[in-house]
Amino acid sequence: MNRKSMIALILGIVAVMIVTGVLLALHHPAFGPHPFRRTNNSFTFSPHYRDGRFRNEHPTQQFTGQRSSGMAAMWNFLTDRTNERVPEKSVEIEKINLTTLPADEDWLVWFGHSSYLFCLNGQKVLVDPVLKLEFPASWMLKPFPETDIYTPEDMPDIDWLVITHEHWDHMDYATLRDLRTKVRNVICPLGISEYLRYWGYEASIIHEMDWGENFGEDVKWHCLPTRHFSNRLFGANQTLWASFLIDCGGKKIYIGGDGGYDDRFSRIQKQFGTIDLAIMENGQYNPNWAYIHMLPADLEKAMEDLKAKSYFTVHHDKFSLAPHAWNEPDELVLRMKEKHPDWQILDQPVGNIIRL
Repeated sequence: MNRKSMIALILGIVAVMIVTGVLLALHHPAFGPHPFRRTNNSFTFSPHYRDGRFRNEHPTQQFTGQRSSGMAAMWNFLTDRTNERVPEKSVEIEKINLTTLPADEDWLVWFGHSSYLFCLNGQKVLVDPVLKLEFPASWMLKPFPETDIYTPEDMPDIDWLVITHEHWDHMDYATLRDLRTKVRNVICPLGISEYLRYWGYEASIIHEMDWGENFGEDVKWHCLPTRHFSNRLFGANQTLWASFLIDCGGKKIYIGGDGGYDDRFSRIQKQFGTIDLAIMENGQYNPNWAYIHMLPADLEKAMEDLKAKSYFTVHHDKFSLAPHAWNEPDELVLRMKEKHPDWQILDQPVGNIIRL
């Protein structure tokens, strides 16, 4: 065999190994049971599923601004050199024993980004937990130093696990796998149950809803719209994204999920009246995706529309997924508290108990 043939053979073997490795990786359970599916005809009953995909209530361009394509926006994100996207030193977090927190009080513990646990009238609710990053999520999400001190093993028994959408920073395979024996019920939008069943959750405990649907009586859950998208690998918008409202013991908590600003906040306020606590997205924003995440001015407008008794903001202080300083969302909260002293915007300590 001559030299050229030998090189060609070696390159061919390397190419086969790479392709085989990629295919094996893409069949990791984290990608779900159908990683290559482009459309899902199971949801044609939903008015929000049209032409082979879920749709927002309003026309929503995913990428906007000067870089209006996904590849251009991604390149801008990867090459951006904004200072302080990651804290220079560890974020101070005081870890507490979650299993000993009182069940007869209302409280919230935030784990950074969009993961938090709260207790409402004795019901323990865990939202979008991302607490144990393994491959492939560990390739995409890098927690700030010392912000990943809580694990699935630290969680108490969970009455309600809430998943707002399938993105990696909200729905983590390793976390949900290890939480399975602690979860009594799951609340999620259309399409998410397929992942959960594949990961070992019993279908009987999963309550999957479309926008406008509700579940329960003493603990009543409302599935509400938001303005976002879904895509875990291939096949965009094959699962729904949502916000939720829990009505329990005479109190209402709004779980905002991810999404750009629109008129849904004023409609939610008219439908439900006074909301005791609204948990709002704040962070990982950029003009290049202004319709699918709220910019700072949008957050203020959304709060004005909701007219809630109190607010708490999430989607920051753990991952850098947008080109802004890591603490910019915290500074935004401080500015809004000064501008609107009559708004009750709760303090933002990661890992500490917040009384509701």
